[in-house]
Amino acid sequence: MKLLSGLLLAAALTQLAPAFAQAPKKAVASPALQQEFDGFIAKFRAALKANDSTAVAGMTRLPFEESRDIAQFRAKAYPANFTSKNRTCLQRGKTVYDRDQLNNDNYFIFCGNSIFVFTKTPSGFLFTDVGAND
Repeated sequence: MKLLSGLLLAAALTQLAPAFAQAPKKAVASPALQQEFDGFIAKFRAALKANDSTAVAGMTRLPFEESRDIAQFRAKAYPANFTSKNRTCLQRGKTVYDRDQLNNDNYFIFCGNSIFVFTKTPSGFLFTDVGAND
């Protein structure tokens, strides 16, 4: 009897295992969120195309890295992160949506060794981070 119970339990667990082993569902942005981001990224890309560091700074969450204000961002962060190569990549690169552990809506663009992060904030989308693409 114990053997039969054990076999039934094993069979039941085997049937349930695929349901638990499935990969988590990929986050999908709502149409409204996607539309809001599309408007933001179009302006951001236009600023990059014009090499307008002031406009990019205005679409960036400050402080950013070691830059506390727009002047520092323009002098330090912009030249370091927005090289000609990165600006070209950001203008053409595919955006990837995901939600982080804090349930923030984020979009990412991968450019070489860098990941550019855009986050939904109470004031709309902002450029928030550059991370290592490892």
